[in-house]
Amino acid sequence: MVRRALALFDEHGVECVIHCGDVCGVEVFDELVGRPCHFVWGNMDDHDSGLDAYLKTVGLNPPAEIPLRFAIERKRFAVFHGHESAAREMDILADVDYVLHGHTHQCRDERVGRVRIINPGALFRAATKTVAILDLATDELTFHEVVSE
Repeated sequence: MVRRALALFDEHGVECVIHCGDVCGVEVFDELVGRPCHFVWGNMDDHDSGLDAYLKTVGLNPPAEIPLRFAIERKRFAVFHGHESAAREMDILADVDYVLHGHTHQCRDERVGRVRIINPGALFRAATKTVAILDLATDELTFHEVVSE
């Protein structure tokens, strides 16, 4: 499913992958190697210093903070998984344009004031497997179903 999602991203010219947690394995990280990528840990992720060291050797940086904050094309993001007690949305709305989260495995697109809150859905443990693509130039968000063969 990850390969299918990445192929879909390639078809649509996605320039950066943001994973909202529940990566659930080195195999998924291996698929992300060589791609601009940000990610956070989810409640299903079992990570340790060995995994962190491996990720650094392949150019993937483990999240240093929750929410993870960064900017792309002058748009400011805050990303968290959703199970963290400190990750209350209202606490992280200041100074960002987008808040991304996972955990519920349900697609979400909501605005709170000027901030857009997005959950892309999930590729696992979801009846309909989805990803989302956000065009930062137009603010257009599209959800895409990812189907297995």
